[in-house]
Amino acid sequence: MKKKVINLIGLLLLVTGFFVVGNTEAANTDMVDVSNHNGYMTTANFIDMRNNYGVKAVVTKVTEGTYYHDYTAKNNIYTAQQAGLYINAYHFARYTTYQGAVNEANYAAQMAKADGLPIGSVIVADVEASQQQGISRYQNNINNQAFMNTIKQYGYRSDVYTMSSWLGSVMDVNAGGWIASYPYNASGKQWYSSNHAWQWGSTYQFAGSYGNFDVSQLYDNFYTGQLQALVDPRQSINNVVSVKGNKYKAYSTYTKEGQANEGTDVLSGTDWQSAGIIEVAGLPYYYIGLNTYIPQNKTTFNRKVVINYRSDYGVNAYNKKGQSIKDSNTRFKGGTEWATVDKLTYINNVGWCYQVSTDEYIPVKFQQGSGFKG
Repeated sequence: MKKKVINLIGLLLLVTGFFVVGNTEAANTDMVDVSNHNGYMTTANFIDMRNNYGVKAVVTKVTEGTYYHDYTAKNNIYTAQQAGLYINAYHFARYTTYQGAVNEANYAAQMAKADGLPIGSVIVADVEASQQQGISRYQNNINNQAFMNTIKQYGYRSDVYTMSSWLGSVMDVNAGGWIASYPYNASGKQWYSSNHAWQWGSTYQFAGSYGNFDVSQLYDNFYTGQLQALVDPRQSINNVVSVKGNKYKAYSTYTKEGQANEGTDVLSGTDWQSAGIIEVAGLPYYYIGLNTYIPQNKTTFNRKVVINYRSDYGVNAYNKKGQSIKDSNTRFKGGTEWATVDKLTYINNVGWCYQVSTDEYIPVKFQQGSGFKG
């Protein structure tokens, strides 16, 4: 983080410009922390970090002591979320007493909430100031726990960041923890793997982003919130179909009139992009090429409906009268699977449908492979 005591190794890295170019000699850049030193981060900056450097999570400075609120925090929280990254915050700690830790935690949580930090995110106590070095290990441990307990009252999770040289002497990190230690060459190393994260560099540069960045390697999903923010709900929209079986076997394809094609057999275990589903003699067929269709019963979706929709929403089922069934979209969410019968059912004003229960039907356009794109 940007206010830190620079050790000899860190100074060497700064002088030599090591880690400035790409990921040569680098550990994973799973997480990056930002502050006013990097200016207002844009969505494009974070998308570049995500796509080209593998960044999964961001930690933005929000406060320091009980007197400083980072003016870039609100922007960084918003733009990181827009880029699909999990966002957390850190507070640069100045506390030396139990009550001081409580006061700073209240201030940090209140400012983070005002800036739009999502509930459930992590607010980290960045403990590395001279104030903590001047008090006992016992008192630091009490203060850190007080900070974390107070943060949790606001619905956030909490952790402690510190330097490796302080562990076991100035303070302890018994569970979790984010530890900073900068080797000359971080490539392939797994330092502090029993903790949540290891910050291995402080002068990393990303193309298109301003300034130097602290970068960290993650060992669990604590800072990615179980990766919830990284899962695009549209990913459950899928038009790939797989031919059933895992041994060499050929299946005929058909024309839209139901006549077998010659020389266009498909092999078991192969995948095909489907542009639609048609009905042939009451059965569903996938459209995989010019007048080339494969029966659904020859795919891994035999007697199965996989809802081809966003995972955060659902689709309506209909009864045989063509009436939508109230609240059925809360059950038939994108990506969920449902057993069905061989033949399709035609329902007036709805079209061809899969039967998924006694009087519940799902339109074919919401089956995986229907060509639906959202």
